[in-house]
Amino acid sequence: MTETALSHDPLWPRAGDWPDFDAMAAGEHADLAVLGVPAFRTSLSPTAAHATPAAIRAALRRYSPALAPDRSRDLGSDRPAGSVDLGDLRLVDAGDVTDPDGEAGEAVTRARVARVLGRSDALMALGGDNSVTVATALGAWGSDLATAGLVTIDAHHDLRDGISNGSPVRRLIEAGLDPSRIVQIGIQDFANSAAYGRRAEELGITVVHRDELHHRAHPSLVMAEALEIAGAGGGPIHLDIDVDVCDRSIAPACPASVPGGVQAWELRALVRAAALDRRVRSADLVEIDATTDAADGRTVRLAALCVLEFAAGLAGRASSGRLGT
Repeated sequence: MTETALSHDPLWPRAGDWPDFDAMAAGEHADLAVLGVPAFRTSLSPTAAHATPAAIRAALRRYSPALAPDRSRDLGSDRPAGSVDLGDLRLVDAGDVTDPDGEAGEAVTRARVARVLGRSDALMALGGDNSVTVATALGAWGSDLATAGLVTIDAHHDLRDGISNGSPVRRLIEAGLDPSRIVQIGIQDFANSAAYGRRAEELGITVVHRDELHHRAHPSLVMAEALEIAGAGGGPIHLDIDVDVCDRSIAPACPASVPGGVQAWELRALVRAAALDRRVRSADLVEIDATTDAADGRTVRLAALCVLEFAAGLAGRASSGRLGT
């Protein structure tokens, strides 16, 4: 993407450039922290996904932190009333984990996630490939693993054998996650083998096919159902946002995205709906190789909007009827 100078307007503040998490004063607490987890070494597809956290941070500055008022609240939506300025939230940047791949890197990531969540209501990890889901979720859940839940927005089951970006869901199950509290939204035809499809079924994972989104009134209804299943144990829920769930025309920088995938507005709606629920304390945003994006940077821009949608969900929790526990 060709970078151009961004205009300056004191009445139009830009998102991003958030304060350093480590510079917070003693006793200060954040609403949301972003943490770069640039893993890429075990990816099944050649990728430079480690370049993506920095690209997402840069893309955030293309947007304002404001939500426009919307009449749909009067029609029963979860949107907060009136204009909302995300600048009113305490948003911080926890930097990047250095070399998060491998056993040692995952241990550092788990510890860093736990430390950040000790002083923040929620955390979003900026990947990196999908392998970051393991360390991010385990770090967020801590001793609550036995009651935790997982919602993935992904074209793939991620139940492959071995250790790669294709195996995080299987690895979390082996670590102790109950598969009956896993919901996978956006699973697509021709993107998974029959064997791994059968594995998901045998494990009792709830699978929401990509086409099912077309038959529901709004993606938020799908997410509400998913959260009830994932939250049945009463523990925290982790959200895995794999952008390769999207149609390849809008996510060309995702090595495994396919034509006919989820639309950008659907992904954004799913992310915001998840963040409205207090049980969702952690999320990851993965599978983008920023170095292969279209010239207009559309994939990275969508990722930046997902960060803002997650923050918008946090802002909307007070006015939502789905506050969780």
